[in-house]
Amino acid sequence: MKFLIEDVTVYFPYDHIYPEQYSYMIELKRALDAKGHCLLEMPTGTGKTIALLSLITSYSFSRPHTPIKLIYCTRTVHEMEKTLAELTLLHNYQVKHLGPQARILAIGLSSRKNLCVNPTVVASENRDSVDAGCRKLTASWVRAMAAENPDVPTCEFFENYEKAASAAVLPPGVYTLQELRAFGKQKGWCPYFLARHMVQVANVVVYSYQYLLDPKVAGIISKEMQKESVVVFDEAHNIDNVCIEALSVSIRRQTLEGATRNLSRISQEIDGFKATDASRLRTEYNRLVEGLALRGNLPIADNWLSNPALPDDILKEAVPGNIRKAEHFLHVLRRLVQYLSGRLDTENVEKESPVGFVASISSHAGIDQKTLKFCYDRLHSLMLTLEITDTDEFLHIQTICDFATLVGTYGRGFSIIIEPFDERMPSIPDPILQLSCHDASLAIKPVFERFQSVVITSGTLSPIDLFPRLLDFHPVVSRSFKMSLTRDCICPMVLTRGSDQLPVSTKFDMRSDPGVVRNYGKLLLEMVSVVPDGIVCFFVSYSYMDGIINTWNDTGILKDIMQHKLVFIETQDVVETTLALDNYRRACDCGRGAVFFSVARGKVAEGIDFDRHYGRLVIMFGVPFQYTLSKLEYLRDTFQIKEGDFLTFDALQRQAAQCVGRVIRSKADYGMMIFADKRYSQHDKRSKLPSWILSHLQDANLNLSTDMALHIAREFLRKMAQPYDKTGSSDRKTLLSQEDLEKMGDGSMHEMLY
Repeated sequence: MKFLIEDVTVYFPYDHIYPEQYSYMIELKRALDAKGHCLLEMPTGTGKTIALLSLITSYSFSRPHTPIKLIYCTRTVHEMEKTLAELTLLHNYQVKHLGPQARILAIGLSSRKNLCVNPTVVASENRDSVDAGCRKLTASWVRAMAAENPDVPTCEFFENYEKAASAAVLPPGVYTLQELRAFGKQKGWCPYFLARHMVQVANVVVYSYQYLLDPKVAGIISKEMQKESVVVFDEAHNIDNVCIEALSVSIRRQTLEGATRNLSRISQEIDGFKATDASRLRTEYNRLVEGLALRGNLPIADNWLSNPALPDDILKEAVPGNIRKAEHFLHVLRRLVQYLSGRLDTENVEKESPVGFVASISSHAGIDQKTLKFCYDRLHSLMLTLEITDTDEFLHIQTICDFATLVGTYGRGFSIIIEPFDERMPSIPDPILQLSCHDASLAIKPVFERFQSVVITSGTLSPIDLFPRLLDFHPVVSRSFKMSLTRDCICPMVLTRGSDQLPVSTKFDMRSDPGVVRNYGKLLLEMVSVVPDGIVCFFVSYSYMDGIINTWNDTGILKDIMQHKLVFIETQDVVETTLALDNYRRACDCGRGAVFFSVARGKVAEGIDFDRHYGRLVIMFGVPFQYTLSKLEYLRDTFQIKEGDFLTFDALQRQAAQCVGRVIRSKADYGMMIFADKRYSQHDKRSKLPSWILSHLQDANLNLSTDMALHIAREFLRKMAQPYDKTGSSDRKTLLSQEDLEKMGDGSMHEMLY
């Protein structure tokens, strides 16, 4: 269908549109007209992605003289593929109606691991090994050696791509990662470098958050994107955490041991070069006197990760004299590693500001702040000079230099925290030194400044006024939309006590109480006997989940649960969890039914959908608070955000709502949500849940025991089995046709929407 929003003809590839999608497009257009940033919250399963893509591409067609580029950021490769599939459908529809002028180039960009077609390189087990394998075949000095000696291995795909030069282009169309690989194989060109090249000219680019938010990656991939771009961060409820992780570094004993090995290897390489090619080290020294900015002219295959912190003006400065010579730089790094090693020998938790830490490094190791600031780039320069290709071997020393540059650059917004053991294993000494970033605005600030419109959207952004303070920006539009439903297909319940009337909670003083653990087990046992297909359970942490499952196993509750359904568990191993998920789905498909145990803030809670029969019930055992004192202090002092407000927002609006929202992925879907903790019955906690959950939470369901919840579940499932009208009643339509949209002039449309 096609319809008008003010002066823009919107091409929408489906016959019907939800009222909230239409409202969403109106608000999005307002933000684009104002060339400002916006915050839009719309419940999951209401078609955010297609609404965004339709409006922004149609908006670009309506202004052919000033076309805008769409940069669409997703969190996972799976979400990227889903977005590109929607875009393919939309593109085909637009070409059918507008003809060849609607042809655009849209590509997904991912790491070499997901795009490489060279069988020897892509066989490596992890991303870093694939990157290093690629560099061993494509680095400029390797290719120069291959030109003289044909026995030196190179990558035929990269060589063909380089030979094609300006002829290596992608014809218009939408390319998923798989289609890019297929195109590369067919032409004999490297799909990764082809995609990197085409990103600059593509109309739509879909890639990961890190390509814009992590300065090390953004400095290479996104630095040439034009200002007239619209940036969309989809599923952005955790965007502040992504920003914080991009600028945080952790150092363990293994890191320091690996860094020491790296330094010995670099020292050997320097000695080798001194004997054979001393002029190369002299040339590097002269370049460092002039400044670091010259690295912008590197061949594409030599480009390494960009600097994690430095603005361009610092790169034009001369490198400090004490690290210009390679061997002097190694001495500085050795002293730094030795100092960090000494700091890890602690039996107490220590917390320090970057300013205090830099002063301590200066007095104990004799390394000043400016030297620390340049460590990352100096290492990069040295590894290029020494022609090191196996960069995966040098990750440890890169981490140390990353840490040094960040701690030398930022005086505020960070803490250095040293812990003597991992919290999961408090009895085993495993010290960790963390440079912990508290200010999410540091990583995202360049994005807000560079691009004309940034759209932050998700199903859970409430309270919507908190994000502008956390990310330090001023949106021109911030709006939350409700879900229009033809039937009450969501049934949230708050369970405060077991059948024996004992209260249940994961509060610290109650979580290990045998009565609470037993009642949680009894709740699940009762539910598996009446709820068909899949049930998903979320716990507050891995350690709590392990403890409770062990207790259930010892008391025989787990055995009883498995009489009704199979049980699968999320672990911290990605491969194990993926296998468990696959088997969970198979059990649901064949009618056996299954239970999946997962953790709030884990991988499953963030990105896996349990739609349709894969998730008829989700149980949230407890409130997933995460208490980080130094971050809370910083938020209070800098942004005037109270500790309690942020903790409740993070635990309820984000984590709990994200977990239970996994079961409703479309309007035809239905599911139940049980919040199993007495704290959810408190108004101040409960009111922080998103409006689309609260609007279905009835007063009668706020203080339930296990037997009452069981009765409500039976009634709800019986009700959902009845037939219903998908388009809604005449007074409250939930699906709008072309005719409904054309009625806009007579004012009746406004009543349907609001």
